[in-house]
Amino acid sequence: MKILSIDTSCDDTSISIVSTPKKGCFTILSNIVSSQEKLHQEYGGVYPSLAKREHQKNLVPVLQKALKGAKLLSEVRGVKGAKLLLKFKKLSEILEREPELYKKLEKFLKKYKKPNIDAIAVTVGPGLEPCLWVGINFARALEHYWGIPVIQINHIEGHVLINFLNNDVKLPAIALIVSGGHTQIILVKKIGKYEIIGETRDDAAGECFDKTARILGLPYPGGPEIARMASDSNKTSTQVITMPRPMLHTKDYDLSFSGLKTAVLYDFKKRTKKQKGSKAYKIAMAKEIQQSIIDVLIKKTLKATRDHGAKTVILGGGVSANKELKRQFKKNIKKQLPKVQFLAPIPKLSTDNAVMIAITALLNKNNKKGVKAIKAQGNLRI
Repeated sequence: MKILSIDTSCDDTSISIVSTPKKGCFTILSNIVSSQEKLHQEYGGVYPSLAKREHQKNLVPVLQKALKGAKLLSEVRGVKGAKLLLKFKKLSEILEREPELYKKLEKFLKKYKKPNIDAIAVTVGPGLEPCLWVGINFARALEHYWGIPVIQINHIEGHVLINFLNNDVKLPAIALIVSGGHTQIILVKKIGKYEIIGETRDDAAGECFDKTARILGLPYPGGPEIARMASDSNKTSTQVITMPRPMLHTKDYDLSFSGLKTAVLYDFKKRTKKQKGSKAYKIAMAKEIQQSIIDVLIKKTLKATRDHGAKTVILGGGVSANKELKRQFKKNIKKQLPKVQFLAPIPKLSTDNAVMIAITALLNKNNKKGVKAIKAQGNLRI
């Protein structure tokens, strides 16, 4: 079975093709991601309307690259007729709000044959609704023209199930999904059966990274910049700064990062202009920001693992690409819970990608099919 998957939940346009040649084994035939990171840098964050326009520009070129990479792209020869005109009329209705996307897709479909795929999986939420709608309407258009069914996918479930990619995952598991928009601790009872047992009460961890980086005058996205500077701390800085670990000792699994952001702001404001601009101060603060976030994430996740008798700890989301976070998770699990399995995706599958959407479609047979009731759900829960 081959799945073509689409993710436009935020500012990355991603299309992937994944196959299952053997039961329980997945092969990534292609995985194309068009990043908008540089475009949004000057704003210090993602602008939904701008991201939406970029998805409209990028989807067809990304689709072409994905099909070519999977060796599923071949040209049409002399296809004409009334049926074709009716198909394009319907396509123009589906993409009424995306005229630029329609023009590019019409040209593409007239040139290339229907690929040998069995289904189209698309993210319906959570995410930025203007961006989600572009991907959804694109999937609807392909479904209509090619006659291939659409499967609706939860983006957060994708971040969980990417860890099942050719891994024998022992359940129940505790999944920590940590990104710019989400920080959740999820009890994974089985595929398709989840319970959110803890989450941030304010800022997500990735959001805290971005906002504190902005305070320090570091470029967007802040997470990688904080991590880069923190890794230099032992080499170039002996300065020590102490920041709070919000909700570290509460008995629940909830988290909070707004207090850390505020503490960084207050510390920054009380510094002299010379201190604020010094590399030593920024490095020391970056190290402490990162460690504060890591300490809270590890303690809460391991507490949940013990309390629920979980056999596996799973990391997912963009912040899971942080090397120090993964290193310290491995170290603490080995020391405190040596029988517990630890899984985290490789960096390119930690950030938003369409591979995880395909894997979710292939693993969770209960995902909704069909386009009649499909809609963007910005606040969709797992």
